[in-house]
Amino acid sequence: MEWSFLAAEDLLTALRAGEVTSVELTEEAIARIERDDKAINAICVPDFERARAAALAADEERARGEERALLGIPVTVKESYNMAGLATTWGMPAQRDYVPEEDAVQVTRLREAGAVILGKTNVPFMLRDWQSYNEIYGTTNNPWDLARSPGGSSGGSSAALAAGFGALSIGSDIAGSLRVPAHFCGVYAHKPTVGLAATRGMVPPPVTPLPADLDLAVVGPMARTARDLSLLFDVMAGPDPLTRGLAYELRLPPARHERLADFRVLILEDHPQVPSSAAVRAGVHRVADALTTAGARVERQSDLLPDLTEAATLYVQLLVSGFAAGMPDEQFEQMRVMAAALPTDVPESDAVWLRSAVATHRDWLRADGRREAHRQQWRQLFAEFDAVVCPVSPTPAFPHEHNPDPNARRIDIDGVAYPFGLQMAWSGVATMPGLPATAIPTGLSPEGLPVGVQLIGPMYEDRTPLRLAELLEERIGGFQPPK
Repeated sequence: MEWSFLAAEDLLTALRAGEVTSVELTEEAIARIERDDKAINAICVPDFERARAAALAADEERARGEERALLGIPVTVKESYNMAGLATTWGMPAQRDYVPEEDAVQVTRLREAGAVILGKTNVPFMLRDWQSYNEIYGTTNNPWDLARSPGGSSGGSSAALAAGFGALSIGSDIAGSLRVPAHFCGVYAHKPTVGLAATRGMVPPPVTPLPADLDLAVVGPMARTARDLSLLFDVMAGPDPLTRGLAYELRLPPARHERLADFRVLILEDHPQVPSSAAVRAGVHRVADALTTAGARVERQSDLLPDLTEAATLYVQLLVSGFAAGMPDEQFEQMRVMAAALPTDVPESDAVWLRSAVATHRDWLRADGRREAHRQQWRQLFAEFDAVVCPVSPTPAFPHEHNPDPNARRIDIDGVAYPFGLQMAWSGVATMPGLPATAIPTGLSPEGLPVGVQLIGPMYEDRTPLRLAELLEERIGGFQPPK
């Protein structure tokens, strides 16, 4: 029997029943990677010998009657997580030789859960693209069409899952970096509520891995089924033990409902900054139709929805000011001079990136205050609705686009070219206020490419969109292996 595309949940059942061993699962995964990854290039840092040792140890544990959440399950890890003894580069050539001495907290949690880590997955330079390529490891291709992007910055992880290289993976998200790759490759991903899962050790080299309350950025799970997503989320969720103590117990509310018929859902398919392609709209419609057929309350507009145009501006202000904090002093000074030279009558929409990069603390606090106002609006909306269904990105996976000037790039939306950066509009809807969002597959486009949607839920109620994802998977199907 071939095990590569089975859910982690099913693999655990088979392991407990003695139908397969972790060593067998691991060897099959390694063989598949060695055979197929020459074309896909998802696994940039293999760790096969340690994986074999971990698989053998897992089988010995199970033989003694021991059990853990992921005992014996082959998984992968995004390259940006520190793993002791393996390179962590974030795709930066200057850091190609950086090898951390300790595991990131989420890698530790995987090991403590009994997972077998096959290796690390590819990323774009500094994790800043909806593609996954860099000068060190080359380009990762989408298993559905090798000429297209698998997404970014967790594109190596999404490609690995779609290709059967392990049952689970962990990634990160600040501009759709979990959700866009899931959408492009037809898998599942969950962006947790901001601050819910510890991020220590998911830092650019050679930054010291310290506990931090990151603004906007999160770490989260990726899987081929919705139930597996919840399984891995339970392993990852929780604060850093260095700051909250080992005795701290995370208590998240249960899902609001257990039946599709009980859900109240707002459907969004239009964003004021960018249109959605026909293929993406069709995916949204498929979910809306499934909900309606199941008896759920489905609405397509609400006065409670925050202003998405202002939300997008706030998102850019907060995002870019955060990026600028890590700029070299010389580069920051150049941007400061350029911002000061801008004419006063330049519209904010044309200058927001540059002005945000050199924003003062006063500017940031004002933007943060507006964010809190948006969060309050979302609380009011989620008193009337349980989830919002909307696109992840305007299009399915696009062809590789490696123009070094991001401002010169374009994204084709049903035959019309738009600025490449507008793809972040939909990811920012959940990211700016810090809401949880679950990306799910909805089927294929007319070109045969995966199309997904995101299910945005109330803050700290991650189990609600995760459960909705499980119920929709039962109704409309989920992952299918690339043909």
